[in-house]
Amino acid sequence: DSDYLEARVMPTIIGPVGRGDLQYAALWKTAQRLTKKPVKFGAVSAEIVAFASQDKYYKSVPERMLAIADALNEEYRELADAGCPVIQIEEPQIHMIAARKVQDKVITQNLMVDVFNRTVQGLRAKAEVWAHSCWGNPSQQRMFAQVQSYKPSLEAYNEVDADVITFESSSSGGIDLEAIGKTITGKKVAIGVIDHHTLQVESPDEVAAQIRAALKHIPPERLVISSDCGMGREGMSRRHAYYKMVSLVLGTNMVRKELGFPEAECLA
Repeated sequence: DSDYLEARVMPTIIGPVGRGDLQYAALWKTAQRLTKKPVKFGAVSAEIVAFASQDKYYKSVPERMLAIADALNEEYRELADAGCPVIQIEEPQIHMIAARKVQDKVITQNLMVDVFNRTVQGLRAKAEVWAHSCWGNPSQQRMFAQVQSYKPSLEAYNEVDADVITFESSSSGGIDLEAIGKTITGKKVAIGVIDHHTLQVESPDEVAAQIRAALKHIPPERLVISSDCGMGREGMSRRHAYYKMVSLVLGTNMVRKELGFPEAECLA
């Protein structure tokens, strides 16, 4: 983890943070031109950038976070105006604050919620907003020796201004599904049914079993099926990732058929 996070030398903040030259809208347009299917755009959260940056300008960490959130918000608004249908903010630190038992009167879950909401302010009128959460994936390694639970952070996650919240679920054996279903009641819930740490490809039957377990607690109209996290962090080949995603679709189709829902096209 330290190798991955600390090997990068971030620019030092010496004045007010602005948008810079991110070109999110141009990046999305380039990707969207290559497919007829909608392209989701995901990018790092403001607090991740703030935690990683050296700062000689802002007087406090929250001030730095909120300034970065405002700069990213401008960028995301242009992205939404360009037609991007889904914008995903990756890794709000709400659950990490609880898991690491941070004893700080300033760096709190409530601050993380404020930073997220400031980042996405005004976006939901034009795009679907996703809040992606997982337990880390540096070079396909777990960041915690023990499986972590989302339970201490679910009330705070319920306050984020998002349409969909993603939860890493496959690698934990679905330990939080009941709690998620009881707490997250007004938003869509995306559960991971593919483990991004392992090279073993899940079978469609295994995927379907995880979906059935989730449906005991989350209604189908609010359940989205996803992977735990991304699979492009050095250790996994494109072939592994490809067949994992094929299994995700085939397993989901098994449950869709059982429920009488239309099945997703899968050419593989």
